[in-house]
Amino acid sequence: MQGVKFDSKKTALSELLDDLDSGKLQLPDFQRGWVWDDDRICSLLASVSVSFPIGAITTLQTGGEARFLPRPIEGSAPSNAEPEALLLDGQQRLTSLYQTLLSKEPVGTKTSTGKRVRRYYYIDMKLALSETADRDDWIISVPEDRQVRRLRDIVLDVSTPELEYEFDLFPVNQVFDSSDWRTEYNKHWNYEQGKTKLFNQFEKDVLKRFEQYALPVIELDKTTSREAVCLVFEKINTGGVTLSVFELVTAAFAAEGYRLRDDWDERERRLETTYAVLGNLQSDEFLQVVTLLHTMSRRAERSVGCRRADILSLSVADYKQFAPDKEQGDTKHGKAERGFELAAQFLHGEKIFKSTDVPYRSQIVPLAAILAELGVEAESIEAKAKLRRWFWNGVLGEAYGGSTETTFARDLPEVTDWIRGARSEEPSTIRDANFQASRLRTLRTRNSAAYKGIHALLMRDGCIDFLNGERVEHATFFDHNIDIHHIFPRAWCENAGIAAADFNAIVNKTALSARTNRRLGGRAPSAYLGTVRREAGSDDEEGAGADERVREILDSHRIDEQLLANDDFWSFYRNRAARLLEMISEAMGKNVTMDDTDFAPEADVEEYDDGPVDYSAEAAS
Repeated sequence: MQGVKFDSKKTALSELLDDLDSGKLQLPDFQRGWVWDDDRICSLLASVSVSFPIGAITTLQTGGEARFLPRPIEGSAPSNAEPEALLLDGQQRLTSLYQTLLSKEPVGTKTSTGKRVRRYYYIDMKLALSETADRDDWIISVPEDRQVRRLRDIVLDVSTPELEYEFDLFPVNQVFDSSDWRTEYNKHWNYEQGKTKLFNQFEKDVLKRFEQYALPVIELDKTTSREAVCLVFEKINTGGVTLSVFELVTAAFAAEGYRLRDDWDERERRLETTYAVLGNLQSDEFLQVVTLLHTMSRRAERSVGCRRADILSLSVADYKQFAPDKEQGDTKHGKAERGFELAAQFLHGEKIFKSTDVPYRSQIVPLAAILAELGVEAESIEAKAKLRRWFWNGVLGEAYGGSTETTFARDLPEVTDWIRGARSEEPSTIRDANFQASRLRTLRTRNSAAYKGIHALLMRDGCIDFLNGERVEHATFFDHNIDIHHIFPRAWCENAGIAAADFNAIVNKTALSARTNRRLGGRAPSAYLGTVRREAGSDDEEGAGADERVREILDSHRIDEQLLANDDFWSFYRNRAARLLEMISEAMGKNVTMDDTDFAPEADVEEYDDGPVDYSAEAAS
């Protein structure tokens, strides 16, 4: 990114407010709304009244590369004027000063408790000239009707000019044009010498300070890039809410007449309505896929990426190339959106149906980009097998918990080249992935990507519900409310003295319907196996059919029937861990082995911080 050219100067407050009023100075559309409360406005006015510094403001010359849709400052009249500059920093201060000093309308603000109010502001002339009064007491805020009440009593009434004169309260919105008010004030007091002297001193010590007040203005040159403008904006607005890259791009596209927000809202509805697994899809994620595809198309001349700077460099034409709109006669909604549809279908094939069950939400971005880039090339048996290996190595190797943009930019070209045969070496995500057997004992909640991944692998590999005897498909998953539940029930484990850290691990959990979990209850496995035999078995005269069916069901969950029947928790635990590791090895295409001592009751287990615990549906099982 190139350096930023800027000029620094002092500009009179009155000039800045006039520029805001005329539309010469406006806000970029990505600026959030004005939010200052009544107390802060009073404090700001008091600071200006004694010439205290209130900080510099930053503007951007218009007419350069960084184009943003402008909008007038809040409270000003709509303007068709093309602004000469945009206000990047100082919105809250200048809006407060504009509305209180220049506007004749009541100021819409809020109290310290958040209640919406409309206020007029006055300066108590006597207090302003007192050597002992606190400056914050000079500024008086009154309601829209200009009457201050305490319970039912009116304690201050300045609802007419005569009452303003009577209480020596000068309206703040007259500071730049006080002559008429002064004339009527003196006339009201019949030109009494003391009152004339009071106003003369007030004019000299207070009003002149407003008239002479100047602010440091840092003006960025119009050659400043969009990326630099956005970076400067976020650096100087430390007290504000950080803007998303989508909000910044939306504002930039608006300057070219393109309504990105409307386009995204329509795409979001289509995708989330059709695919529950894409629920809570973020606008920034869609932009990342568009940017990955755009940079991939130009990989001969630039690196593939979707960093903030890459996204901010998108033009409307770049966006429309991969996300065309209806005006272009689009029927399939573009390559990027198709990538998300294919990603959802891929996840369904891996038995991931809900957005909350996606191991890594962030992995959807490179998955969608890879599938969009490959198109029909991803449909062959070999391509699907390679894509699954990449996906599960990313999940079980927990590759997407850190700096994801770098991983996205690496995965897209490496995986697509590998699948196309242009690359013989396995992608870095596969090469670097590693799964330690002992990790199984620390996977306890959905906060772990690998925890959700193992749950999905069990369903993908055909686990059968204990009671209804059905394998998990899209319809049965939702119809039967499939979730993660304990095998040795929580209540039984607590009574047996098994530590929560062990019985809550994924080793003691599997995919079951909500009804099955309720029917099994907190009973010992040896007790609930009879229910499994009665409901899921197909008994013959000797009971052999039912026994075989029970073994088939339990085997599909990687569970040894005899160890379950013996209520032997630790033998079951070691056996199932070994079988889960076989499943993981197959998914990753790597051999993962275990040491039996890792799964002994007394074994020390390294702790992982996966965030706040949320057992949700499995907690009661």
